Amino acid sequence: MDAVLTAARAIAAGEVELMLADGVESMSRAPFVLPKAETAFSRHAEVHDTTVGWRFVNPAMQAAYGTDSMPQTAQNVADDYGISREAQDAMALASQSKAAAAQTRGRFARRSHLSRSRRRRARR
Repeated sequence: MDAVLTAARAIAAGEVELMLADGVESMSRAPFVLPKAETAFSRHAEVHDTTVGWRFVNPAMQAAYGTDSMPQTAQNVADDYGISREAQDAMALASQSKAAAAQTRGRFARRSHLSRSRRRRARR
C-alpha cells in the first residue's frame, strides 16, 4: 500500500506524469509463524498454524473479546442480523454495478490522479 500512496502523492504533486506502483502483503498469507524464543539459545521451538485467525493470542484480549477470525466475525454479524449469503451477494453486485455505471458516466474523473496528470500536460 505504501508504494501506491507514494505514487499517488508524486502524481498529485506534479513530480511525475505516470507511475507504476505494485506491492505485496504477505502476513495474512503466512500460515505458520515461529514466536520469539523465551531464552537465548533456546532449543524449544513452537510453530503456530495461523492460516485463519490470531497469530499470538493475548490472554487479556481473549478474555475480553474472544479470538474469532475476521471471516468468523463476519459470519457472526450476518447471523446476528439475519443477513443471508444471497442478500450479501445481491448487495455486492448492486454496489459494483452502481460503481461501474458511475465510472462510465465520468463521475470519478475529477478524483483520478491520472486525470489530473492529463490536465496538467494539456495546459503545458
